Amino acid sequence: MKKLPWENLHAALGIGVVLAIILLLIAGHLSFLGDGAFWSFLFRILHIWSGILWIGLLYYFNFVQMPSMPKIPDEQKPAVSKVIAPAALFFFRWGAVSTVVFGLIIMVYNESWTNRGVSIGMLLGLIMAINVWVLIWPNQQKALGLVDADADTKKKAARTAMLASRFNTMLSIPMLYGMVSAHLPTAW
Repeated sequence: MKKLPWENLHAALGIGVVLAIILLLIAGHLSFLGDGAFWSFLFRILHIWSGILWIGLLYYFNFVQMPSMPKIPDEQKPAVSKVIAPAALFFFRWGAVSTVVFGLIIMVYNESWTNRGVSIGMLLGLIMAINVWVLIWPNQQKALGLVDADADTKKKAARTAMLASRFNTMLSIPMLYGMVSAHLPTAW
């Protein structure tokens, strides 16, 4: 059977970019390439895409992986902890960085820090990103055995990473509100 081009992840991503460029041409937005509004739009797309990657993986960890781990037989758990989780954590932590960087670019370029919802959403996003790098990632490295740690340290690290991840899940709700409410006028 002949393989479809989108069976390969990189090909699927490349095709997606080409389709977006075709849409740009069809929509007549090519003439705006030198315009500041286009670059603001482009950074917003990159911010949203990064945020989907980051928060999507946050939700995967909290809604799928963590609740499923007790149901997985012990002999199958290394597949998750040695292969799937480290790969997911790579995109998780760099998704956090790219989301914050593109968000800061948008905020400075559009001077949107004057919007309280955006400012609070950005603050929550910064807290969450710091949480990823200071608590979740270092503790996940111990819990998954990516760095040397004894059994008690691994257990404590797994709990700390889980609690930090749940804290981020909690903050993701008001953060998303702040992000999406940017276009709303303020009452005061």
